[in-house]
Amino acid sequence: MTALKEYQRLEASGLWRPEPDAQRRDVVVSLGDASLTMSEFSGRPLAHWSLAAVRRANKGQTPAIYHPDGDPGETLELPEDETTMIEAIERLLRGIDRRRPRPGKLRVVLLSAMAATVFAGAVFWLPGALLEHTQRVVPAVKRDEIGEALLARITRISGQPCMTEEARLPLRHLAQRVLGDARRNDLVVLPDGVRDTAHLPGGLILMNRALIEEYDDPDAAAGYLVAEALRARSHDPLGELLSHSGLWATLKLLTTGALPDATLDTYAESLLTETREPVPTDKLLDAFAAAELRSTPYAYARDVTGESTSALIEGDPRAAEGSRPVLSDPDWLRLQAICGG
Repeated sequence: MTALKEYQRLEASGLWRPEPDAQRRDVVVSLGDASLTMSEFSGRPLAHWSLAAVRRANKGQTPAIYHPDGDPGETLELPEDETTMIEAIERLLRGIDRRRPRPGKLRVVLLSAMAATVFAGAVFWLPGALLEHTQRVVPAVKRDEIGEALLARITRISGQPCMTEEARLPLRHLAQRVLGDARRNDLVVLPDGVRDTAHLPGGLILMNRALIEEYDDPDAAAGYLVAEALRARSHDPLGELLSHSGLWATLKLLTTGALPDATLDTYAESLLTETREPVPTDKLLDAFAAAELRSTPYAYARDVTGESTSALIEGDPRAAEGSRPVLSDPDWLRLQAICGG
């Protein structure tokens, strides 16, 4: 599906350049629900741009030249005969721009909030209140932009997300089965870097390839998704980023609508290295029951002896009847080869 209802699938030919000094490459450009994907003709993805962060460098001119916001060195050229794709992108960019919060309004909100806190003398109250306020006012499109920016930084370390044409639908089916139909494109498999799973503002969930490649059935991978989705619901991903980054980053986001590059770099590193707080077992078992999944495969995936995860084994809500099927065997085999293994 594409972001425009009248198109089930929309593709075009273009020229993509990853950096200013690089040679331009012929690519297939695909319009998705919320992104543009540049791929080789074999189907291997080369770049993945969030539509919310796409900018046009030469409005009204041809060939149409686009680049990610903040990175004019990476470009995509669409020739003038690709009118359908160009018009579709322009329609989406106009719609995104209309929904984008205006910096002037954000500045007014910030100045009012700061004045109130200064006159109240609530020095210790300010950071927490400002964080809560920011979480309320930052719109979904901005959360998506921040998530995509973090993913770009993470993939510099982990490598580009894994994807093969055969695994594309099975990956969506796995996300759809565990996360729901609205989030079928929110799962990203990485070849390295992330320990097991992690979540980003905007809803993206990252998964290490090992969780797919090292198990005979998909129940363990689905269990990790259940746990990560529950963790994201319990703690707002944007709030986690701002709590980690401090008051200055929160103020910067409110006043300019953007976060400093250094803040994003530091937080991306922390996602790959820091140990996160475990999800309470009782809530986790409830989530497994709601998802109609066994918790035992996940428990043994976390601890092969089962000693530290015995509560998940003993309290397995689907121990008797088993999980409602996650993926068919052929889909699971296709998904296990998503990184080319």
